[in-house]
Amino acid sequence: MDIRKAYYVKPGNFKNLELKEESIPEPDDHEVRVKIHSIGLNFADVFCLLGLYEAAPKEAFIPGLEYSGEVIKLGKKVSSFNIGDRVMGVTRFGAYCDQLNIDSRYVIALPNHWTFDHGASYLVQVLTAAYGLKELGNLKKGQTVLIHSAAGGVGLWANRICKQYECYTIGTVGSESKLPLLKQEGYDQSIVRDTQSFTNQLRHALAGRPLNLVMDSIGGSIMKDSYKALAPMGRLIAFGSAHYGERKDRPNYPRLIWKYLNRPRIDPQNMIGENKSVMGFNLIYLFDNSDIMHAMLKNLEQMELGTPFIGHIYSFLNLPDALREFQSGTTTGKLVIQI
Repeated sequence: MDIRKAYYVKPGNFKNLELKEESIPEPDDHEVRVKIHSIGLNFADVFCLLGLYEAAPKEAFIPGLEYSGEVIKLGKKVSSFNIGDRVMGVTRFGAYCDQLNIDSRYVIALPNHWTFDHGASYLVQVLTAAYGLKELGNLKKGQTVLIHSAAGGVGLWANRICKQYECYTIGTVGSESKLPLLKQEGYDQSIVRDTQSFTNQLRHALAGRPLNLVMDSIGGSIMKDSYKALAPMGRLIAFGSAHYGERKDRPNYPRLIWKYLNRPRIDPQNMIGENKSVMGFNLIYLFDNSDIMHAMLKNLEQMELGTPFIGHIYSFLNLPDALREFQSGTTTGKLVIQI
């Protein structure tokens, strides 16, 4: 039996993340074994370590949602891949390792001109952006779209998708240092968020335009103010709650409870009169519906959105440091771990 290296964590504290060696069984009939070259980090990973991600296991587990590498073993019934194929893939946790057995339905051929780092920077965040904008948001040509966390991986893909529809995009970030990237990516307006004056900031950026769609990964008062600014028929897509995030090793539960009790409350009865919608989703849903995932990826391929923007690269041994930097909120684009 072969040996692999993998990071395990008991949710609740960053200090519980530990690199271990363990045996790995042979792939099942419909699985392939991937020798992982690159791992993509996602903000959900931070919440998993803190024990704040509802879909994550409660006991010790291997975090990580996406990866890229090469196929080194095939299950007996796998015919869609060959040994040596360069691939990228998603997994419902388990990517923080150097070898992975995975159902072949969740493995995709890596484009010829992409590096392994590109492959580990694509699937989770582009699918989040596309599902939110197109499937839930019903994105239309020429709409005005507000994208929070605009310099992150999801935000950058969301803007690129919106530009395919000739939309007017407003991106928000937490610091001025991220504004040049938004300009480079073609956002029409940029906002450095200030919770005390965000309503006025957004009004100025809209300049009389109707706000048709919001991609919200923050929650809290920013979500509330964004919803209020929506035009009739507008939709707010909630796919994250970064305002619950911590910059410490473990959650501050009194603070979290206070935020939870003071979270935005939107009355469905009032929504009828205001003619607005709020929709929430978790990408883990797509991991149980591979047909939907593949159909979306085929459509995205036709859109020619370009290569992923990789903001930071770390070694496998420095993965804990990468997560702490991600947790700080100072990063842009995709964070990639190389093995």
